[in-house]
Amino acid sequence: MKFLCLAYEEEKKLNDLSRSEWDDLRNETLAYVGALEKGGHLIATHPLCSARTAATVRVRKGESLVADGPFAETKEQLGGYFLIEASDMQEAIRLAEKWPSARIGTIEVRPIEERLREERRY
Repeated sequence: MKFLCLAYEEEKKLNDLSRSEWDDLRNETLAYVGALEKGGHLIATHPLCSARTAATVRVRKGESLVADGPFAETKEQLGGYFLIEASDMQEAIRLAEKWPSARIGTIEVRPIEERLREERRY
């Protein structure tokens, strides 16, 4: 099964890390990415630019509404993702628990549906 793991982080916490703390976290993350690849679990992973660079798009009654930034104002914002292959939700959670920034942020683990359902979305 495929799972999308969304890494939510507080940008200020990351920016407040010293250079050596950042280097340690970055190197630990890259090593874990390598371990996930070697174990056959990693499909893709990418960091995202700051939420300050985001735009939120909605279309209502045929009119496009574009706002700067993320939709919700929160301390933690989506900082990146990793798409993994795991046997079940429990294994996916175990893999997500080891993602280094989980210690200072939050990892949301969500199963991927292979296709859009015909009967209804959720």
